[in-house]
Amino acid sequence: MREKVIAAARELGLDVEIKALDQPTRTVAEAAKALGVDEGAIAKSLVFLADGEPLVVIASGAHRVDPDVLALACDCAVIDQATPDDVRAATGFPVGGVPPFGHGLPLLMDETLLKQQVVYAAGGDGNTLFAVDPRKLVEATGARLIRVADPALKL
Repeated sequence: MREKVIAAARELGLDVEIKALDQPTRTVAEAAKALGVDEGAIAKSLVFLADGEPLVVIASGAHRVDPDVLALACDCAVIDQATPDDVRAATGFPVGGVPPFGHGLPLLMDETLLKQQVVYAAGGDGNTLFAVDPRKLVEATGARLIRVADPALKL
């Protein structure tokens, strides 16, 4: 899996070094603790089904994605978070290991990630991560920047 992520990064012009950690990094809390960083520096890749079609939201680990905000951004009637089986079928990666690229799905990226100098994203499985400048990530992937949390929240 790691090789697939590294190859996809290279195709996008990104130079990433995937680090395997001794402890799991499947959740934001696990990843932040393993790296000794704030949860806001974790770029979680979440799969949603927009009117049944998969897409990936790269969101800050500091907050939850608001499905209503996402539905408006996608101009769709129904947004559902993908099941673990849906995630693997759509991306080829397990939950907790989905990278922000390498799966060919439409990407939306949480604009609050741009407040970070570096973010940490999954490297293909539940104990690998890589660091990347979020500005380079959005530029390389062509992700659409949106605010994924409820606008009423102070972020």
